[in-house]
Amino acid sequence: MNIADVKADVGSSANATPPVGGVPKPRLHQIAEVRRQQGISLRSAARRMHLDVSEVRALENEATDMSLSMLYRFQEALEVPVASLLVEQDDPLSQPIAKRAGMVRLMKTAQAIKEKAETAPIQRMATMLIEQLVEIMPELKDVSPWHAVGQRRSLDEMGRIAEQSLPDDWFFSHGTRG
Repeated sequence: MNIADVKADVGSSANATPPVGGVPKPRLHQIAEVRRQQGISLRSAARRMHLDVSEVRALENEATDMSLSMLYRFQEALEVPVASLLVEQDDPLSQPIAKRAGMVRLMKTAQAIKEKAETAPIQRMATMLIEQLVEIMPELKDVSPWHAVGQRRSLDEMGRIAEQSLPDDWFFSHGTRG
């Protein structure tokens, strides 16, 4: 699926006629809820799916009717079973998904401890913990540690490059060597 297809998916839901008689649209999926439980930011999900944050935000609307291929893209980005993204009438997030989200957070913490450990005994204990977690749940082997550098920005904040930009003529006055 290319970006035009995504925009068509988003546009068809966003531009749909409002519900008749004030009846709300049915909940079709719980992608946003699962993403938050997995500890994945909107920005990270968008990066993993090679989409704009605004497109992912629109697709996460629980009333958005999306194609199966887009649902599978979310499944791959969030690393959860497809069934966990769909909702059954009036059921909260399923127990297995909540447990898996807890296991992912635990693995991220164990990976971060291993990464930051300054002594060999602590590194060994963290390695043992990681191995035990992978025994319980093999799909955890590729989970990365929590981000330890910097501070997360909100979607409205700019990065340092925007705050400390260079004047346009700087590139011309400091020609490149080649």
